[in-house]
Amino acid sequence: MKIDLSRVKEREALAPRREPYWQRIRPGCFVGYRPSARGGAGTWIARAYDEQTRAYRLQAIGAFADRPSNERYAAAKREAESFAELVESGGRRAAKLETVEDACRRYAESNAEADGRLTRHLYEDPLARLKLQKLRRHHVAEWRKRLEQRPAIISKRKSGETLTRARSPSSINRDMTVLRAALNKVLAPGAPDTEAAWQEALRPIRNADKQRTLYLDRKQRRALLDAVAAEARAFVQALCLLPLRPGAVAQLTVADFDKRTRELTIGRDKNGKPRRVLLPTDAAALFAEQTKDKLPAAPLFTRANGKPWDRDSWKHPIAGAAIGAKLPLGTTAYTLRHSTITDLVNAGLPLLTVAQISDTSAEMIERHYGHLTGHQATEALAGLAL
Repeated sequence: MKIDLSRVKEREALAPRREPYWQRIRPGCFVGYRPSARGGAGTWIARAYDEQTRAYRLQAIGAFADRPSNERYAAAKREAESFAELVESGGRRAAKLETVEDACRRYAESNAEADGRLTRHLYEDPLARLKLQKLRRHHVAEWRKRLEQRPAIISKRKSGETLTRARSPSSINRDMTVLRAALNKVLAPGAPDTEAAWQEALRPIRNADKQRTLYLDRKQRRALLDAVAAEARAFVQALCLLPLRPGAVAQLTVADFDKRTRELTIGRDKNGKPRRVLLPTDAAALFAEQTKDKLPAAPLFTRANGKPWDRDSWKHPIAGAAIGAKLPLGTTAYTLRHSTITDLVNAGLPLLTVAQISDTSAEMIERHYGHLTGHQATEALAGLAL
């Protein structure tokens, strides 16, 4: 049975026990109450999740016996929130979060993908300047409507018409997910069916993530490479050789590749956990070529101006090359990732191994690629060479 510790009568009716009665303030932050076996004011405890140790930390925050009974919960809640902020900031007092933008920037500090989506869709939006304490369902619903009406850019050139399309339900869901995750870190869900229920306006569109079907075979990928601009060729070739997210490839540095062992360390990807991949000969040769005359901290793949690739810079060369090579409409950098994963599964590589290399779950690989059947291959990755 759910207990409301803010109600004095409910607290006084609780049976004494060693384990506190917990009440969730927000994700990762709880306030607990342990009734006194001898009568009188009980003890309040704070509990906060520590991302570094992947465990909860506890701290006794007192009985607040000098306050009236109906004020003790509010005092304990403030102390628990303060303790959680300290834990979440690694023991350092974090800057106070006041606006939606503050909360989002804090969340995006360790999530490059989220930072990109929030930069494109939130920081310049009126919602960003809204005070967190004033956030209501209609504010978020209005932001969602603006997001849904914003077209997705397919191709943008210095000369010529900008090509756009309606934003897909799956794209809308991905853009909403980062805002929901950022707000979940600092706000408790509001009461259902009320204006305080900000989270209800961010419910995902159901059945939006359809199975990916656009696949480019080796001949089509060669045609794409032949048509792409020279400065983007190495970057696109890496996407054709390995089942990595474009953002993960763009963030690689020279130090991430060991030429002696052909090992690649992928540090920043969707799940945030570094992983190491042994590259096949062709991919290793490509990566070794990119390390020449560069310092260890330099980006492995760079544009003509020396800057690393990002979403806004890689999509235009790929879209232009797809048109030049007469490839199917909708060909993107992620099409290359999907095509490479498809080849690995068809080559007979275990689904768990494919999931580990591509930094996704075995469940997702099974859902999107489990229908494929292929022959066993000893060097599946080597077989992806163009």
